[in-house]
Amino acid sequence: MQLPSPLIHGKLIIRYKRFLADIELDNGEIVTAHCANPGAMTGLKDAGISVWLSTSDNPKRKLKHSWELCKVGDAMVGINTAHPNAIVEEAILAGKIPELAGYETLKREVKYGQNSRIDILLSDPQKGLCYVEVKNVHLKRDDAVPGLAEFPDAVTKRGAKHLDEMAEMVAQGHRAVMFYLIQRTDCASFTLASDIDPHYAARFASATQNGVEAIAYDCAIDTSSVTVNEKRPILPVPTA
Repeated sequence: MQLPSPLIHGKLIIRYKRFLADIELDNGEIVTAHCANPGAMTGLKDAGISVWLSTSDNPKRKLKHSWELCKVGDAMVGINTAHPNAIVEEAILAGKIPELAGYETLKREVKYGQNSRIDILLSDPQKGLCYVEVKNVHLKRDDAVPGLAEFPDAVTKRGAKHLDEMAEMVAQGHRAVMFYLIQRTDCASFTLASDIDPHYAARFASATQNGVEAIAYDCAIDTSSVTVNEKRPILPVPTA
């Protein structure tokens, strides 16, 4: 997925109220940017880190800038959680996800379950329906396994609800796939952060035992684009 061009570079001053961030641009100007990320953003909100912003010319927007990327060490990280569905859709249509290839049609944001919308619905006369739920991943703590990406970075009741709804789709005879998109360039594997949200981990275990599939891919990221890169192994959920 191509990012708005050109992005503007700066240094993070502070992220606050979840959706706001003050940033000092290279020219010394201080701006407030929209932070499209409701998560904890652990390790990604330290003062002084390099960030990149997109700029909107929409006069109806309260904030002109949106925080798109940051750099942690040598790694590029995509923090905008509005992008993953489009990134995965682009990769599916380009044939870069073998597990999701061969379907005739792709639709976004289709109603299903109990007042939910599936991120991507694939359909095919021969293969039937495949429900794809996309989760953005950017947590990396390196506590036990270097290069380990984790989800979630905060408690997500909505995410647990989605797992139950996906299991119900399997029970109805359809295919359901959890797609964990790692928007980082420094991760080699993926697991669930069961210490952060044990309920989500429990619902994931139940869902996968009942036929819900799970795959994880990382991204290639630079200041012009974010694209699906390589499949990464999903490691067993840590136990206490």
